[in-house]
Amino acid sequence: MTPASPHILQVLTGNVAPLGAAGKTSAIAKQPVAGPAVIGPLGLQGDAQADLRVHGGPDKAVHLYAWAHYAAWRAELGDAPVLQAPGAFGENLAVAALDEAGVCIGDRWRAGSAVLEVTQGRQPCWKLNLRFGVPDMSARVQNTLRAGWYCRTLQAGVVQAGDALELLERPRPGWTVQRLLALIRDRECHPAVLNDVLTLPLPPSWHKLFTRRRDEGQAEDWSARLRG
Repeated sequence: MTPASPHILQVLTGNVAPLGAAGKTSAIAKQPVAGPAVIGPLGLQGDAQADLRVHGGPDKAVHLYAWAHYAAWRAELGDAPVLQAPGAFGENLAVAALDEAGVCIGDRWRAGSAVLEVTQGRQPCWKLNLRFGVPDMSARVQNTLRAGWYCRTLQAGVVQAGDALELLERPRPGWTVQRLLALIRDRECHPAVLNDVLTLPLPPSWHKLFTRRRDEGQAEDWSARLRG
């Protein structure tokens, strides 16, 4: 049997809505888009983010997540309703035959008529704990490296379910998203490693993170991000 080629399984968007405890809101609950959808500089038309300080923006225009991970999560968490269809992790593009080990920082991918550039992996936050009703879900996502990745839009276009994902350019083949996520998880602070990381085309937030680790010799405090 010929292995499947990378493609979009589903396109998803979401609106800001209450999440968990009183006063908390999020657009993490994404719903499938019927038919073609426009991707622009700030992401999919009709998609929203509750907290623009840490979500959305040009460097996080589109969130991609591997549908293959859902089977692993069901094995770990049981057949929860939220895991029966794409959208559980707030992804905009549920993708098949592609995961964090198969994409690199700086990759350029054609998706439908759009061109996307991989910017960073996802650093999961406490909203996943509320979404799944699992107190340490954000930590689980971080520790397993099944976090997904973000892209910026280099060329606006239209995408829909079934569209192929075609790799156009890979300037840094040694630096997969999985490798970068592992450095964050493992609290890597060695200057020789981080000097190489800092040559990558990182978004400002990740450049700041790795610069601080290199210069201060210690990792950042995750408590607010993971637990809220």
